[in-house]
Amino acid sequence: MAYFPFFIDIEHKKGLIVGGGRIAAHKIEKIKPFGADLVVIAPEILPQLKEDATLTCIEREFRENDLRDCCFVIAASDDRELNHRISRLCKEQNILVNVVDDKEVCGFLFPALVKEGSLTVGISTAGASPKIAATLRSRVAAELPNRIEEILDDLNSLRDTAKAQILDAGDRAAFLKDAAAFCMAENRVLTSAEKQTWVASYAKGERILSEQGKRVGSVILVGAGCGSYDLITLKGLRAIRESEVLIYDDLIDEQLLDHASESCEKIYVGKRMGVHSKKQEEINTLLVQKAKEGKRVVRLKGGDPFVFGRGPEEIKALKEEGISVTEIPGITSAIAVPAAAGIPVTSRGTGRSFHVMTGHTADGKDALPEELEQMAGLNGTLVILMGFHHLEQITKRLLDGGKAKETPVAVVHGNFDGTADAVRGTLEDIVEKVKRSNLQTPAVIVVGPTVND
Repeated sequence: MAYFPFFIDIEHKKGLIVGGGRIAAHKIEKIKPFGADLVVIAPEILPQLKEDATLTCIEREFRENDLRDCCFVIAASDDRELNHRISRLCKEQNILVNVVDDKEVCGFLFPALVKEGSLTVGISTAGASPKIAATLRSRVAAELPNRIEEILDDLNSLRDTAKAQILDAGDRAAFLKDAAAFCMAENRVLTSAEKQTWVASYAKGERILSEQGKRVGSVILVGAGCGSYDLITLKGLRAIRESEVLIYDDLIDEQLLDHASESCEKIYVGKRMGVHSKKQEEINTLLVQKAKEGKRVVRLKGGDPFVFGRGPEEIKALKEEGISVTEIPGITSAIAVPAAAGIPVTSRGTGRSFHVMTGHTADGKDALPEELEQMAGLNGTLVILMGFHHLEQITKRLLDGGKAKETPVAVVHGNFDGTADAVRGTLEDIVEKVKRSNLQTPAVIVVGPTVND
């Protein structure tokens, strides 16, 4: 059975709780913030309930006339027969009833609640799994902006201002919508000066955000993390949900796209070796174009945008056009992919530092970084990204630089499910081992003793 999530006003309404034990107390704690007049009836009532001045406690057996004027009833006694009787009586009188731990005779269920001021979120699995409901509640609570209560209170007060000063209904609706979007995106309330400016503008029919060309949009570079979609940060996930345009790369778990709104424009610009949907210059132009349309743009990139992610180039192009741009870091594959294979990049006694470098340069498809030989002389862990197709040249250069042929090496491919496929060996034999494997690209090369930790 599915339950429709009505939100009802119970402030100053009579709520009866039959039962005075631990379960009853738990239900009462959920209801109290909503201002109901709660009456507790049971032969024995917990001391902390009797000491609560907000409750009316009556120590006796339940009577039918106790149901008089009730808005809702909770049957929380330890007598199953009594609870079922109360359920029947309530249903005969059209009173909402909840029977604890017996959903089949309930008229309503308790959801898992998130409450922040005037914001209330209720989650129910129709009794199938209270644990899952509680888990989802925790996730929702964690993702709420930390100033949501303040924002909602301020937006509520703005409604009265809008009704009084913005006479056109369309302009008034646009003002309230745009103010909410701005406050959520910026995680703050409008200043007094901003309120005056906005109200005056919308009152004249000059909308600040709703009409294209009235503002320059913004761009957020979001690191999607590496592999499984749930490795993205909460801040990054929030940015996706608030985006109007989502420009995303290859190697992005597509489950992340489901978090964007239905109205969000999603544009794929992925690049793989030898296959480019768009050149970097085209991506830069696209970002500028969409921002100048007044859109909230999210540029979603795998790993971290600032770790060999062309993020600096995109930021430079945007800033040259006067467009606001911010960056939300992601978990880089340099750490996440080895970790998925059980390989730490540092370990006390075997790896006191780690160094990250690219496996090729922009000078040509076969060009390797000059620093390879220098890196060979370091004792820490060496992590090489985008070097799979140059593995043979990389190992040779490291050997030429003085690395011992017995040095442990792993080549690791990360999967979207959070697992990893790895081929382990040494500088002497890793090339042949990889050739005999079915290892997919992209892959991370890890060189150093931590491979065997």
